[in-house]
Amino acid sequence: MGNMSYCRFENTLADLRDCEEALGNINDEVTEMSSCEKDALIELIELCKTITDNWDMEEVQDIINESEDKD
Repeated sequence: MGNMSYCRFENTLADLRDCEEALGNINDEVTEMSSCEKDALIELIELCKTITDNWDMEEVQDIINESEDKD
């Protein structure tokens, strides 16, 4: 089941932090990973790069600020 829209980014951020920590121990953990998990790791890194390439932090902050101004 996917994340509810009201907490999607909050929950995913916690999960990504966990993944980042695991990457810090990748040399120890890679031997325990299934081939599917290794493939998912590569896809996750590719997706993170795509997100950072397509979304400028200042642009996102402006969108957030504009939405808050409407409230």
